[in-house]
Amino acid sequence: MFQENTIYGILKAAGGADAAAISAPGRPDLSHAGLHAQIERTVKTLNGFGIGRADRLAIVLPNGPEMASSFISIAAGASTAPLNPAYRQEEYEFYLSDLKAKALVVEEGSESPALAAAEKAAIPILWLKVSDGMAAGEFTLEAGNGISTGAAKQGGFAEAADEGLVLHTSGTTSRPKIVPLSQSNLAASARNIRKSLQLTPADRCLNIMPLFHIHGLIAAVLSSLSAAAGVYCTPGFNALKVYGWLKEYKPTWYTAVPTMHQAIMGRAKRNQDIVKNAHLRFVRSSSSSLPPQVMAELEEIFGCPVVEAYGMTEATHQMACNPIAPGKQKPGTVGIAAGPEVAIMSKDGKILDQGETGEIVIRGDNVTRGYENNPKANAENFTNGWFRTGDQGVIDADGYISITGRLKEIINRGGEKISPREIDEVLMDHPAVSQVVTFAMPHDKLGEEVAAAVVLREGIGIDEAGLRNFAKEHLADFKVPRKIVFLEEIPKGATGKLQRIGLAEKLGLA
Repeated sequence: MFQENTIYGILKAAGGADAAAISAPGRPDLSHAGLHAQIERTVKTLNGFGIGRADRLAIVLPNGPEMASSFISIAAGASTAPLNPAYRQEEYEFYLSDLKAKALVVEEGSESPALAAAEKAAIPILWLKVSDGMAAGEFTLEAGNGISTGAAKQGGFAEAADEGLVLHTSGTTSRPKIVPLSQSNLAASARNIRKSLQLTPADRCLNIMPLFHIHGLIAAVLSSLSAAAGVYCTPGFNALKVYGWLKEYKPTWYTAVPTMHQAIMGRAKRNQDIVKNAHLRFVRSSSSSLPPQVMAELEEIFGCPVVEAYGMTEATHQMACNPIAPGKQKPGTVGIAAGPEVAIMSKDGKILDQGETGEIVIRGDNVTRGYENNPKANAENFTNGWFRTGDQGVIDADGYISITGRLKEIINRGGEKISPREIDEVLMDHPAVSQVVTFAMPHDKLGEEVAAAVVLREGIGIDEAGLRNFAKEHLADFKVPRKIVFLEEIPKGATGKLQRIGLAEKLGLA
């Protein structure tokens, strides 16, 4: 029997029955009752292949309804490890080995390099098959190489303490760390997001986020399904297709990272009729800082609030969120604590008073119990029961949290500590600037110097001297970028986030 603080428990409690749970372009809808039946079939099938609650299954599938439903269905009775479909064989070899995957799930007919990596590591294959006429997210699992039959050691539905999802940190400056998330972590996070966004069965989420990442999996998919609401699973972000999906599905909200919002904004003028008839209840932004200028423009385009939230893998995504009306939004902040407790801590582990700047720390039901097999990282990242996020910030008198920078990204210019986000926001005020990322570049005397990568708006020009002069009007001299690089596109990570760390190297400035 399933427990309440589990993925299947929160879905069963939500009900929904005949209402659409999962939708996708050109496919019939899968109802909530149909999804529950899919979950039960999947757990039974896995148990028949000797796979149960203690086992990890790596999933390599393209974005879409089957990626969403396989995550939900497999996690109801085992642990899921979604991997980026764009990885190369060597990357799959590392992740499959590091995860100690019991099996690999791929779509029937897949030519993914994950197959060669699995064969090399003698990891069995499960084929995910979608037959003609199946609803969006409906599938069967068939045995591939190495799969045997026989009862699972721990069969049945997962319990609250069981692992449901395991992801790696991005590993921009070190080896990626394994983050195990329990069923109760997942259930708590879905409830937190559902509550902060006031989701109801009438809501419909347009998912454009990758589903190998915590943002799409929890904020879009699991929170929606836990509210008996629906989610429209697209093949992935495509700025050219978003307006067509808005017209076809008529979602009440979508969630994305800032670079996606900016790409969507860039096509708004060409799709004014769709924008006028969109009727979005709100738009959500998370995973990196949303410039206030982008928030204001997005709200003007869609005529609805833009809700900025703050999340990370170790917190099963959401930690804070700007409230929806009648709550008050504060642009430039990530809102108030929305689930876990949030505080500000000094380097020596003291909880600071409101208004004092330090490291943002969290604790609560949605926070991982610790990194796997990594006592050094756990000692560094957990202090007196609080998880250190690595973000520098401050909490104001109303409880609103402002992120002043990623501690690893703070620029140390000859002892002067500079927040790159502050410079981003100043440069974004210039009418010619569409996107900007401020970053540290090496300097032989000062240690680090301020640099910025800029994408200009179409049809508006400015040179480096002009933009530096603009910055001088608003910033102390030591904060003004000494180098500004103009680009057609700023390098992004796999989930669409702009990357500060390592940018100097990528642009040949290190």
